[in-house]
Amino acid sequence: MIPNETKITPELVAEHGLKADEYQRILKLIGREPTLTELGIFSAMWNEHCSYKSSRVHLRGLPTKGAHVIQGPGENAGVIDIGDGLACVFKMESHNHPSYIEPYQGAATGVGGILRDVFTMGARPIACLDALSFGAPDHPKTRHLVSGVVAGIGGYGNSFGVPTVAGSVRFHSRYDGNCLVNAMAVGIARADWIFYAAASGVGMPIVYLGSKTGRDGIHGATMASAEFGADAEEKRPTVQVGDPFSEKLLLEACLEIMAKGCVIAIQDMGAAGLTSSATEMGAKGDLGVTLDLDKVPCREEGMTAYEMMLSESQERMLMVLKPEKEQEAEAIFRKWGLDFAVVGETTPSKRFIVMHTENGERKTVADLPIKELGSEAPEYKRPFVTGAKPPVIAADEVTAPHGTMEALELLIATPDLCSKRWVWEQYDHVIGGNTVQRPGGDAAVVRVEDGPKGLALTTDVTPRYCEADPFEGGKQAVAECWRNLTAVGARPLAITDNLNFGNPERPEIMGQFVGCVRGIAEACKALDFPVVSGNVSLYNETNGRAILPTPSIGGVGLLDDFSKSATLAFKREGEAVLVVGETTGWLGQSIYLRELCGREEGAPPPVDLTEERENGDFVRALIRDGVASAVHDVSDGGLLVAIAEMAMASGIGAVLSAAPSDIPPHAHWFGEDQARYVVTVPASQAEAVFARAQGASVPVWRIGVTGGDALMLDGERPVSIASLRERFEAWLPEYMAGKA
Repeated sequence: MIPNETKITPELVAEHGLKADEYQRILKLIGREPTLTELGIFSAMWNEHCSYKSSRVHLRGLPTKGAHVIQGPGENAGVIDIGDGLACVFKMESHNHPSYIEPYQGAATGVGGILRDVFTMGARPIACLDALSFGAPDHPKTRHLVSGVVAGIGGYGNSFGVPTVAGSVRFHSRYDGNCLVNAMAVGIARADWIFYAAASGVGMPIVYLGSKTGRDGIHGATMASAEFGADAEEKRPTVQVGDPFSEKLLLEACLEIMAKGCVIAIQDMGAAGLTSSATEMGAKGDLGVTLDLDKVPCREEGMTAYEMMLSESQERMLMVLKPEKEQEAEAIFRKWGLDFAVVGETTPSKRFIVMHTENGERKTVADLPIKELGSEAPEYKRPFVTGAKPPVIAADEVTAPHGTMEALELLIATPDLCSKRWVWEQYDHVIGGNTVQRPGGDAAVVRVEDGPKGLALTTDVTPRYCEADPFEGGKQAVAECWRNLTAVGARPLAITDNLNFGNPERPEIMGQFVGCVRGIAEACKALDFPVVSGNVSLYNETNGRAILPTPSIGGVGLLDDFSKSATLAFKREGEAVLVVGETTGWLGQSIYLRELCGREEGAPPPVDLTEERENGDFVRALIRDGVASAVHDVSDGGLLVAIAEMAMASGIGAVLSAAPSDIPPHAHWFGEDQARYVVTVPASQAEAVFARAQGASVPVWRIGVTGGDALMLDGERPVSIASLRERFEAWLPEYMAGKA
């Protein structure tokens, strides 16, 4: 490692991900040339991953307050009140670049990092979710990435002891050189016992907790703030290495010292490690911080100040401790076999001072204004362009290449629509005994403590919609999340987001980002569904080819009684099959158009947020009143795919009415109109449901009756549920075995 006295050259500045004008900003701020360690600190704090310098100006437009919100964006995780003195703590973050370079550890440490964000707030994690985007199945690296990422998520979550209860998996060639791994964690805490990162009090001890510091993950945050080139594989040393067993010990130790009243402030050492955790705690508390790196527990000999400040070794925390509780806190951490070291103190100076002994001489290796490290980070209003809206594709402009039932058989065996059982069966989704609804439905349901309350959890986004029309795509991602929570009977309360985009320095990519954020904001406001936490991941592209814009939305909803949640499986024969919402046969950007017609084109379906709210409230009322026996939202693949999924989940078939004469059959059955649900009710209650719907001005149509062991449609050959299920379940295992 080059010494701290190294001359700072333009080449060295560029290697740290800083632009020439940003370096001039540093010189003006501190009035001198920085040391190497200081350059590293600025690199960590001013990169895109930590400073949000390209996105902050637009994120301010998101609604972040609401009746249930205790803590919005700005802390380790968001917090919402779920009643009875309890709070739900949750957040989603990305580990995209590390997972592409080293899929197992990249995904594993993504899970570890998001779990720490949750329990740092004082919450015990109760569930994890994910949102995964991979390249085309025929790309030579895709199978390797799927295998490693899924193993990493399962390996960390299973070992730590938290169930992975829901998620999503998609494939598209635009992710060939940059997969997306978004991880979400959810925890439960006392609503009056939330822990924050802001330090308070002068002369308070700053304590290092957890595992030792090593050389893994150095420049991890900087690497995550740049696009990939041909040298992506060479970035492997920037990927962290995780230990879920150490993290489990860290969880228990942290919750114990919190319960003992030892903690003033606590911060996870995530991206940028010791640098970001120390500066953020001081700056939020309007205090200075002095660190003594000689006291930092290290697992490698001869680590420099630069390496220690930028290391992203996992399973570490930084805490401001009540002085009178020091011995008690240390005893707790020693009991759990973890490092505990007082490495600094808070000061009134508002300076970030770092001391270290190098070559036998004790030196000040960094002396910087602490608040300006964050507040003076560049904020860009990058130019952006709004792309032309694609034309609407009329249903009668699309010729059906297959009969309706043949099309269904083909669609449910495609990579995006097939069963993801191969993935979620590698996750322990029932550990803890509180998982009520497992993966495979609209949303997972997890019991809160001993009940009767439950939380509904989901992750959603439709990137092809966002590519075609970012504003409508952003709205749809939120609406889809809202529908999935509604479909199990939950009241949607709040969301977290993970905004994955390409290079923001390209106006067309920035235009995608701005459009999606504005769409998300509009939907959240209309649905009373605030954003309480999130993450922005930019520069997701390789050799100038960007990913599809992918603003993943993680939603949380509340059930007053988890035992009354709805599921998608048909329950019995002879029940009426109803569709809530209007069907117009919208084929633009549909899976049908892409997979069966070879056309990725057209405007995506528009999202009417008033209809979303009215239709969703109506469906939730049917579930609450015990009228709806099965519920499923209509999304990718359209109406017939939704019905097939309900049938496959139960083994019960259905006899369906023919499509209306004014809509081509393939558009009626596979169009992706929004704000729709398939609901089954006892035949004797169908007329009462129609009367309720008329009173609520909600469109409801009867399209069939459950029964038999096949799906039957006038003029089409029947398709057995068993054969559908075989196709549905086969593709992914065969692909991963090299047979597809």
